[in-house]
Amino acid sequence: VGVGLRDPLAAEEIARRLTLGGWSGGTGQISKIYSIDYDTAMRIVAEIAQVAVESEHRPDIDIRWDRLRITMTTHRPVMIVTDLDFLLAARIDEIAERHGAVTA
Repeated sequence: VGVGLRDPLAAEEIARRLTLGGWSGGTGQISKIYSIDYDTAMRIVAEIAQVAVESEHRPDIDIRWDRLRITMTTHRPVMIVTDLDFLLAARIDEIAERHGAVTA
C-alpha cells in the first residue's frame, strides 16, 4: 500500500468525503451502519475480510441481529483518517450493496 495513502486528511476533506457516501465521523475515524439481517451480514463480513487482507487495512466490525457497523481508522501513534480508509469504505459499500444492505 502506498505511503501517501496513509497520510492524514484535513478535517475539511474528510467532511466533504463523508457527505458523498453516507459515512460519518471525523479526523479520528469514520463509520457506517448498514441495516441487514445477521446471516447476510456474516457473508458480507467474509468478503470484507478478503478485501481487508488485500489492502493491508483492517476495519473494526460489529454485527448485531439486524445491523452491521463498520468503523475505520489508520492506527498511528494516534488514530487518523486517510485516503486508505475512504478507499476501503468504497469497496465495503460495493460489497454491502451487492448483498442488499442499506444505510441504517
